[in-house]
Formats: sequence, structure tokens, C-alpha cells
Amino acid sequence: MEWESALLHGRFDATDSTGATLPAIYQNAAFEQRSAEDLERIFTNRKPGFAYSRSGNPTVAAFEQRMAAAEGGAAAVACASGMAAIAMALLNILQCGDEMISAAGLFGGTQDLFEDLRAFGIRTRFVPRLTPEAVEGLLSEKTKLVFGELISNPALELIDLAAVARVTRRQGIPLIIDSTTATPALVRPLALGADIVIHSATKYISGQGNAIGGVIVDGGNFPWDTDRFPPLKKYEHAGALVYTTRLRQDLWRNFGACMAPQNAYLSVLGLETLTLRVQRQCASALALARALAQNPQIARVDYPGLEGGDFYDLTQRQLKNGMGGAILTLRTGSKERAYRLLNHLRLAHIATNVGDVRTLVICPAHTIYAFSTQEQRRGAGAFPDLIRVSVGLEDAEDLIADFSAAAAAMGAD
Repeated sequence: MEWESALLHGRFDATDSTGATLPAIYQNAAFEQRSAEDLERIFTNRKPGFAYSRSGNPTVAAFEQRMAAAEGGAAAVACASGMAAIAMALLNILQCGDEMISAAGLFGGTQDLFEDLRAFGIRTRFVPRLTPEAVEGLLSEKTKLVFGELISNPALELIDLAAVARVTRRQGIPLIIDSTTATPALVRPLALGADIVIHSATKYISGQGNAIGGVIVDGGNFPWDTDRFPPLKKYEHAGALVYTTRLRQDLWRNFGACMAPQNAYLSVLGLETLTLRVQRQCASALALARALAQNPQIARVDYPGLEGGDFYDLTQRQLKNGMGGAILTLRTGSKERAYRLLNHLRLAHIATNVGDVRTLVICPAHTIYAFSTQEQRRGAGAFPDLIRVSVGLEDAEDLIADFSAAAAAMGAD
């Protein structure tokens, strides 16, 4: 089966014997066992089962299995949020004195996290764009991973995954990709050379702005050298799954970064309609980008699938059917003009999220990046007059009419 069919017909909930097509919501903290010996075996990882929802929950496990299947991975670990997923994915292998290489174009929360890691002796070396040449230029003995957003938010720059992966694999360094804005509906990074894939399930996976969550998917193919990555050495008996084994049995469990069962259930529901939603949102985003690119009131429009753009060719080659995702950005010439446009919109909601069924708009420079430095804002593409548009499921013609009217009003004020 194609993966869309497999997500609907696969068997992902081994604990259910009722024939239910969706997992039950196990909204409980603890699970009783038949004997003290059984509970001991579960705690010491000598028997499968559930003891406490911080370390494992049947509803969450059902979501994790679906996400592993969606990305073509070997295993997945669900987290309380997308930011928790990024933190756990990195700290699982990083120690004081280590370095990582990252594109400068990052979500503001990720930038803040990398700044926080400096206090733990972990340094991030930024490059303007994540290219093979840029990565090779910064490699050192201290480099332990390369990180990037497949479609950066809000700069909308794409990573040529296959090209970068050839460098990282040759150097024995894992490539960790945040694929939140691309989604498995458009690309499966593991198939192109990534080693670990991260999603904020809050966004397109759940899809309706009703659940917070994150997930880490392990491809199970990276040749981990436990001498080079000492945190994994204790778990090298796990072989290809040493990364996930350490993550689940150690760091993730000890930090308490678990996903709530209710959020896992809502994420399962969203995952089942992901492809249909993303296809519709991408088509509308392209139509809106094309219309606004012709609007004299708009200074600049960026969208990966827009003809003539810097990443158009890579989008056609790397993303399914050349769809460029569901986010576009506008530049208006000034912060004041951007705010006027936002305040004249009638359909779009002024809110900080992406991937919702409703179209959402925000000026990232003055919100998400409010406490970032000027250099960080420039690197992320968060310019003072830039508006990020997360396109929803509204009719494309209605969105075009709404933005066109708001742009006209912006110019008239």
C-alpha cells in the first residue's frame, strides 16, 4: 500500500482487542500489573508493558507507531511539544564542549533554545544556508550533528537534503531535520538521507489548532559510533536503535517530556487527513502567492512553489508534485503598513500558529522574534515589514479577495 492507505489500515494499537479503528484514550497515570515481579520487569525493560504514563502510554504509543510509519522510520518518540522534541533530540547525543552546525534561518523558539544551550557548554555554529559547502567549511572534531528546517520558518528556504546528507554521512555526523512545515505529505526526509526527523505535531499533524505535541522519528540507519557519542555507549546493545533506546529509557523519561494521551489521540485524528488538508492548503497558497505577486501594494511575495523563486527548482525536484507547502510571506515596505494590512483582513486570523484549518497571519519580527537580536532576525528572514501567512482550508478565491481588499485599504490609509 501507499503510505496514506497504510496509515488508515495499519495495525498500530496492539493493546486493543475490540476492533476499534481508533486508539482508546488511556487518560490515566498508572497501570496495574498482575504481580510485583511483572512490574519490576517492565521497569527494568525486561518485559513490554505500561507502568506509568510519563514513561509510556498506549494512546501515545499508537500515535508514535503511526508517525514512524508515516516517515518510513524505525521508531518514534512523542513529546509534550515541538520545542520539547527538538530539545530532547539534540540533548540525547550532545554534551558540554560539543558543537552543532545549523542554518541561521530558524523558528524563533529554536533560536532561543540554541542560545540556552550555550549555558551548558554546547555551541551552535550558524551558516546562512545549509549547503554541503557551508557544512564542510565548519566541520571539526567537536561537531556532533547538523540541524536544519527543511522549509525554514519564516524565511522559506529549502535544504537540498540529498546533497547535505552525502557530506554528513561521509563525516559520520547525523543530519537532524525539522520537517514541521513540509510534513510527510510532501516529503519523507529519511528517504533522502536525513537520520532523525522532528515534527511539531501542533502544526499540520493535528491540523486544527487543538493539540500541543512534538515527535522524534529515528530512521534506524545511522551507524552510531558510541566512542564518538558517549551518551549512547550504555545502550549500544540496542544496535541500530541505540539512539531511540537511550532517548526513551533515559533522557526523555527523566526530563518528563511526555505527550498527553488526549493530545496523542487528536494527533492521530489529524494524521489521518493530513494529505487531503496539505494538498488543498498548498494549492491555495500558490494561488494566493501568484495573485499577491501581481499586487502593486505588496513589495515582495515569497513562496517556494512560486515560479522564478530561488527555491522553485528544488521544490519541483524534492517536494511531492512540486507543492511548496502552505506558508507564504509578504513584505509591505514598513511595519506600519504591515499592521494596517493585518488589521483590515476579515477572514484571516491574527494568531501565532501554522497548519491550522483557518488562515493565520502574524508579523514574526515583532512577536516570535521580539527578543531576538537584529542579527538573529536577519538570519531568520524576520524583517520588520514581513507578514507570515499560514494558509488554511478557506476557498482560495475568498482568500485572494480578502488580502486584495486589505492591501488596497493599507495603501489608502
